Amino acid sequence: MMKKIPGSLLYRYLCVFIAINLLCCNASFSQELPFRNAALTSEARAKDLISRMTLQEKVLLMQDQSPAIPRLGIKKFNWWSEALHGLANNNGVTVFPEPIGMAASFNDSLVQIIFDAVSDETRARYHETIRNGGENKRFLSLSVWTPNVNIFRDPRWGRGQETYGEDPYLTTRMGVSVVKGLQGPPNAKYRKLLACAKHYAVHSGPEWSRHELNLNAVKPRDLWETYLPAFKALVQDADVRQVMCAYQRLDDEPCCANNRLLQNILREQWGFKHLVVSDCGAITDFYTSHKVSSTPSHAAAKGVLAGTDVECVWEGYAYANLPDAVKKGLINEKKIDESLLRVLIGRFELGEMDPDGIVPWAATPASVINSKKHQQLALDMARQSMTLLQNNNNLLPLSRSAKKIAVIGPNADNEPMLWGNYNGTPVSTVTILKGIQSKLKPGNVFYNKATDLVENKVTETYFSKLLHEGKKGFKATYWNNKERSGQPAITVQVTEPLKLTTAGQHEFASGVKLEGFSALYEAEFTAPETEEVVFKGGATGEFELLVNGQSLVKYTNWRTVPARFPYKVERGKTYKIEIRFAQSNNWQANLEIDFGKENPIDFGLLIDQLKGIDVVVYAGGLSTLLEGEEMPVSFPGFKGGDRTDIELPEVQRNCLKALKAAGKKVIFVNCSGSAIALTPETESCDAILQAWYGGQSGGQAVADVLFGDHNPSGKLPVTFYRNTKQLPDNFEDYSLKGKTYRFMNDALFPFGYGLSYTRFAIGEGRLSSSFIKQNDQLTLTVPVSNNGKRAGTEVLQVYIRRTNDTEGPLKTMRAFKKIELMAGKSANAVLSLPYNSFEFYGEQQLEMKVIPGQYEILYGTSSADKDLRKLTVSVQ
Repeated sequence: MMKKIPGSLLYRYLCVFIAINLLCCNASFSQELPFRNAALTSEARAKDLISRMTLQEKVLLMQDQSPAIPRLGIKKFNWWSEALHGLANNNGVTVFPEPIGMAASFNDSLVQIIFDAVSDETRARYHETIRNGGENKRFLSLSVWTPNVNIFRDPRWGRGQETYGEDPYLTTRMGVSVVKGLQGPPNAKYRKLLACAKHYAVHSGPEWSRHELNLNAVKPRDLWETYLPAFKALVQDADVRQVMCAYQRLDDEPCCANNRLLQNILREQWGFKHLVVSDCGAITDFYTSHKVSSTPSHAAAKGVLAGTDVECVWEGYAYANLPDAVKKGLINEKKIDESLLRVLIGRFELGEMDPDGIVPWAATPASVINSKKHQQLALDMARQSMTLLQNNNNLLPLSRSAKKIAVIGPNADNEPMLWGNYNGTPVSTVTILKGIQSKLKPGNVFYNKATDLVENKVTETYFSKLLHEGKKGFKATYWNNKERSGQPAITVQVTEPLKLTTAGQHEFASGVKLEGFSALYEAEFTAPETEEVVFKGGATGEFELLVNGQSLVKYTNWRTVPARFPYKVERGKTYKIEIRFAQSNNWQANLEIDFGKENPIDFGLLIDQLKGIDVVVYAGGLSTLLEGEEMPVSFPGFKGGDRTDIELPEVQRNCLKALKAAGKKVIFVNCSGSAIALTPETESCDAILQAWYGGQSGGQAVADVLFGDHNPSGKLPVTFYRNTKQLPDNFEDYSLKGKTYRFMNDALFPFGYGLSYTRFAIGEGRLSSSFIKQNDQLTLTVPVSNNGKRAGTEVLQVYIRRTNDTEGPLKTMRAFKKIELMAGKSANAVLSLPYNSFEFYGEQQLEMKVIPGQYEILYGTSSADKDLRKLTVSVQ
């Protein structure tokens, strides 16, 4: 017999029953929604989802950090991750050489393999994090804003290291390989990652004026022949899924609101169907810097109408004002839907909204991260990037039987320098010092830093003179919030110069979180003399240095770099020193501070220490503490991350001169992301090796070359000028006249140049025909011989010039091929020259076109005239 249920309890049962049925119905209904159907096309799914969203929800998904929309089951998504030469801003990943170094390899096949490895590591780290309860956050996503295919037109640009050099063809070959490696097979159902061609377009510094710069004198020929070819190829040949518009204006219109760039060229002429993302803060620049908009609403409408689909900002989205812009009639919702369609198609193509079980890339195991295979790839590329510029009297390679050699210089034992910029943090790094030590018996390598990168003085630290309540050092108080409020997480005494980082999952102190924390460092200093002391250091995060309550420096940037902050003190007077710090956004936190008095460098003492040592390896150059993106650098010769001159810093030049004067055999290992004017150094150095920023295995690669375990084959992807005077005064002038190998022929070391430990000979080339017609292809066959005693690799380069083109480039690369030959062997290099190899800008036609006439085909081992042979061909 059924038991009677009280009325109130029956009501509760009914409510539960109805709720369960509603949940089941909703779940069933959700499964049947078209946007949930993985069998449909990404476009069909995106259109269905858009039809179910409110305007406010749509706008949220056009922000680079897009929040979740629970009612539709849409997860949080972040568009901004970096993979410039490995997964950036992550720990324990493989760090490959900086792109400018990869360009020196002239090996686009290896580049594609490397970026396939990078995409594996990105997929593996992303899914591992999500499965462990983490989230899709900035710098951990499946959208990566790589590659940078801007042309490195001027060596003063600090971000040129991120590019593949000054040549449009080399940049194109490398960029296409990057995209193919990152995005995966074109016929796969899901994209491995979404790559991004940046920064579109005509963008290569200066850093200090990029938010206000207006380029209204760029010649059409420079635009089409130099600044646009790589972008066109990435769109049409690599099917890149994202294009990032640049900060500056082109012909009075910001690039992210430039209809000519985004509509006429990108979409109508090139057929780009995918999404455009703004550089970070480029939309807000419309009203804060460019003054083409008066309000955030107007700026947002202007960006979307031009075709910028996703906005990136540091804080305060202009796109959040799109509903207001609709109300004001500045834009209609249909235009917003058009942009959002491209955004959502990208997300569906990643499989980000589908179960992991049907997305093959989701099964990528975490074991691929920094695997032995990837470590070997990093070493192989580092070796191939090494570019030997000078080797007087065949000083190199060195003998392993050397009794003792000296390794000195600011980059000799510097791990972060090797990582370059936009980098991850590797598990381990082989510095140049460690690499050389691995080649010789213990005790046979003398090491001394000798100089700093820039400064002519060394700092005698006063850190030991700091006191707090009678205890030596700083009192350091940490909070697990950014406001330095509430109960501290821990208070400790710091007795050594501050050198703290969260890289590698390191805490600033026990119990302090890796993100969202703050710190206060307090101490007193009693001056022993009346003198000037300097604080040296910098931070990644929010940073302020105060003395007696006076703020000496305050940074709120997303990153800062080491600099010096002088302060005069009086003997016997006590000064209160405070450092306030907070971790910023999703960036790794770093803090380095020391202070003391500066003393002149005594090279005489260094020379005394080198008695009995004949060979000195000086590892110097630059680092990403000096050249980079929008940096507040306060050293002579540097401004905003760019350089104001291209000479080697004076202190390093003086050190090299002193070593030479002392009779030493000097090997200069130059680490930099850009060309250095090495005119004096060719006299003071016996050998010069351009080592770039070689990644986690960069030091091993340097040592392998110095001791002959690897025969160098790198070629310069940029021109090395004789001095700064060869450059135009106006860095903001985007005219190419007198710049790059294509418009000057008086370089110290030309584009395409690089020595080997063996001797190659180039024979007479043969063309398959003396003429070429549309849809035809020429074949160039060139005999190459290794006449030396070692196996080696040569890069055969092919340049083309239109004979009667007085306004055009002196020569332009159109093909290259790497050839590996054993000693005494010969082979034919066979290169294809399709009809469009002869395409140049027609001043009368106002477009890129193959113009009939006579052309010169130049082939050889560098772009220098003396290294090239010539053939002529008739183009019909």
